Amino acid sequence: MSTGTTTGAPGGELSNQQQLEQYGYKQELKRSVTTVDLLIYGLIFMVPIAPWAIFGTVYNASSGMVPLVYLIGLVAMIFTALAYAQMAKSIPLAGSVFSYVGRGIHPIAGFFAGWAILLDYLLVPTLLYVFAAESMIGIFPGSARWMWALIFVAINTAINLLGISSIKLMNRVFLAIEVVFVVIFVIIAVIALNDGTIPGAEFTADPIWDSSKVTAPLLASALSIAVLSFLGFDGISTLSEESTGKRGGAGKAMIIALVIVATLFVVQTWLASALAAGRDSFGKDEVGNAFFSLVEAASSSGWSTAFLVVNVLAIGIANAMAAQAATSRLLFSMSRDRQLPAFLSTINSRQVPQAAILLVSALSAVLVLFFVGQIDLIASLVNFGALFGFMLLHVSVVVHYVVKRKSRNWLLHLVVPVIGFLIIGYVLVNAAPEAKIGGLVWLVLGAGVFLYYRSRGGAAPVIPSGADHGATPATAAPAADSERHDA
Repeated sequence: MSTGTTTGAPGGELSNQQQLEQYGYKQELKRSVTTVDLLIYGLIFMVPIAPWAIFGTVYNASSGMVPLVYLIGLVAMIFTALAYAQMAKSIPLAGSVFSYVGRGIHPIAGFFAGWAILLDYLLVPTLLYVFAAESMIGIFPGSARWMWALIFVAINTAINLLGISSIKLMNRVFLAIEVVFVVIFVIIAVIALNDGTIPGAEFTADPIWDSSKVTAPLLASALSIAVLSFLGFDGISTLSEESTGKRGGAGKAMIIALVIVATLFVVQTWLASALAAGRDSFGKDEVGNAFFSLVEAASSSGWSTAFLVVNVLAIGIANAMAAQAATSRLLFSMSRDRQLPAFLSTINSRQVPQAAILLVSALSAVLVLFFVGQIDLIASLVNFGALFGFMLLHVSVVVHYVVKRKSRNWLLHLVVPVIGFLIIGYVLVNAAPEAKIGGLVWLVLGAGVFLYYRSRGGAAPVIPSGADHGATPATAAPAADSERHDA
């Protein structure tokens, strides 16, 4: 079994294997994911071409200022990404906010953070399958949505069961395809705008900022949309125990992925908004395929169909595959700490959490049948789970560093998490009523699960002495962390 041990680190820093053993765990997942792999994974999870499918909806909600929406989203989420980076550096475990909040604040808080974001992770694959199925109807009118959804579930299950190496390969292939089509779109749009292919379409800064349209309610609405668009960068943290890179690699990959994908979002939506030629909004019959209609008008060719196919593959396979991988690692981590059924921490011969992967697939197969045609409802529930988990994450940074470690890095360990908490809290308070009701029901259900496992002795294990309080040079010196090189 691969241990991922690194040698020759400066300052006697602990290897990946030793870091994991500090927390009382043994290496079970396969360590073969480099920092570059983490970056690619994060980009795939967020989908560089994500604005294509929702361009019309965001255009209508933002009065045509779609790139502004994504700029706001970047500013909002960068605080959360920085919080993740700090906790990933100190606690290199799979499990995302479950591990960070559980070790940063308290195991009980960790359970509810994990349970909340589990709502996000469990429903994201379902949401993606529903999106992909809807798009397949545009390609094959009259076919059954549920059939396409189940086909995508089967494909992603097979890829995930083959192991992390298969996921890495597929991620690289799909990222290359998406980048190529982003370039193709930029070329099509620039030529169309220069040649006047679409009457009234021209280069303008209005989609980025139009003072006559900008209002506080519009910005608040845009913030909610933007936050949902960037969900996925946090999935990088779930692969921490499969990383071969330095201790802060996961956090660095999150921030870089967020900035790259935001740049791609802004460029694509600015050009698409310019092609919209200043129209007020898209009608109900065209809002769903607004982006593809603009591509068709700008290229006067069959490019729109090619873009639609790439969009389906990116969402239904690449994005859903990454989401399923992240969800299975979260289930594995919570099961390993006896917060969920023990069978979910079962590892197969390829060193992947097989039982967790199969459970996610089964749940997705059932949920897609229920949520087909209810994209708004499932999207709002996904938002609640992620935002609640993010809020607890920001609290954990303050408690872990300022309260426990007496850190005097006021910027990263106090100012950043407080601002991040306020931004995420604002979005959560203004979320749709059904999202808040559904989210609270989910948390109540989680309380029942927690009490059940607590009664059976399922409390999270105690952190070994010195594992989290700087007893060794490796955990006490962030400077040493920054000195290491990827294995």
